[in-house]
Amino acid sequence: MSTILIVDDSAVDRRLAGGILEKTVGLKVEYAFNGVEGLEKIPQVHPEMVLTDMQMPEMDGLDLVGKIRERFPLVPVVLMTAHGSEELAVQALARGAASYVPKAKLADELPEVVSSVLAVAKADRHNERLGACLKSTTSEFVLENDPALVDPLVDQCQQLITRMKICDETDRIRIGVALEEALLNALYHGNLELDSESLREARTGMVSGSLSNPIDLRRKMAPYVERKIHVRVSVSSDAAQFSISDEGPGFNLADVPDCTEPENLERECGRGLLLMRTFMDEVRFSPKGNEVTLIKRKAT
Repeated sequence: MSTILIVDDSAVDRRLAGGILEKTVGLKVEYAFNGVEGLEKIPQVHPEMVLTDMQMPEMDGLDLVGKIRERFPLVPVVLMTAHGSEELAVQALARGAASYVPKAKLADELPEVVSSVLAVAKADRHNERLGACLKSTTSEFVLENDPALVDPLVDQCQQLITRMKICDETDRIRIGVALEEALLNALYHGNLELDSESLREARTGMVSGSLSNPIDLRRKMAPYVERKIHVRVSVSSDAAQFSISDEGPGFNLADVPDCTEPENLERECGRGLLLMRTFMDEVRFSPKGNEVTLIKRKAT
């Protein structure tokens, strides 16, 4: 059973988050009052993830993210953001956090975010010797509109960047999160043309067992059923580049709220873009808006 460490000075919020994860994801949960206690507990309980509040006494979430990246780079950190902590959260994402969940949406979003980051963090870390021999590689994939294909593809990409030693373990996880966001955007928003509200309702229906889920319906309907996701992965000793395109109508990037502004942190429509731009060195969109190119340069 995976262990998660929840760091929050509010006993109510700690237990709320822990109860959600114990019930929905089946995790073993450990608790800490603030960042200082959290750092002391990591070598004791060996968590596979840390879930932390942002505003705490002695050591806040921003400092905790930096310390964990320095001392425990294999442990991903997910943030719990409350109103008033948005600017700190943006800084923490830049420092090394793997994702975030607004406290106001814990019940709806926490299980999915934690499961996603855990899956990325547990990806295969072998083949290091082979990676020393590999100088460059390019792969192309054409995916059907099946979300089950996303995690295996992200895993393969992570194995490539690990072999090529593009980044440390923390950034490997963050690249995986950015790739997953880009692939799911291409699937749901691009090929299936679902807006953020429709997608949220669809995922709610999946949890409740609804038989009329719009995701499944659109995957079987024209013109959506014929559309594909095209992925080109190029990794060299200097950088990794991922180009992801869908066959949907595209979108106007100017219509998306500036996701780097703290006041937009809790808006669903900018979440993926914020994570991509924070975790990658360069993010480019095609003029039509149906292709994104993500670039991560080798850490020096």
